Amino acid sequence: MAGSDSAGASRQSPAPAEEERAVASVRGVEVVVSLLLAAFAALMAHDNWKSGAGWASDGPKAGYFPFYLSLLLGAASVYGLVKAILHRAGAGSPFVNRDQLRRVMQVLVPTFLFCLFTQWLGLYVASFLLIAGFMRWVGEIAWWKSVLTSLLFAVAMFVTFDIAFDVIMPKGPLEALLGF
Repeated sequence: MAGSDSAGASRQSPAPAEEERAVASVRGVEVVVSLLLAAFAALMAHDNWKSGAGWASDGPKAGYFPFYLSLLLGAASVYGLVKAILHRAGAGSPFVNRDQLRRVMQVLVPTFLFCLFTQWLGLYVASFLLIAGFMRWVGEIAWWKSVLTSLLFAVAMFVTFDIAFDVIMPKGPLEALLGF
């Protein structure tokens, strides 16, 4: 019997690598999303109730349809929450592992920073930084190719939107320095 114990231990799968460990389970994500949707539905129901969710002499008030849509969203989120809690099959299945989350964050964080920097640097400089950064760090492309491509793209956007079509885009200090 002692021999079978050591053989059984060797058949067990080794611990998952650090990159493959689950960060969140499917069930956990379903519960969190259902709770967030329920909170959003409650907020919308409250706001639309205040603006008028009833019926006036000339028809529905401004909040009538949005109020009932928020009730529908609230009911669907409660259904999703109950289903996620009672459903045992997906309790341990991973939603995302560390490597997948790292790849998502490689896109999410620079995109968030792009939106933030657009306020101060303008659309074209922020686009230049975003494209050059993605090409260099995510795509591992040479610096000179990254800078050249992002510069050409930013200039093409500027010429297209600001000069050719005269569309007002967010501008920063560089465009002001150049007189635009």
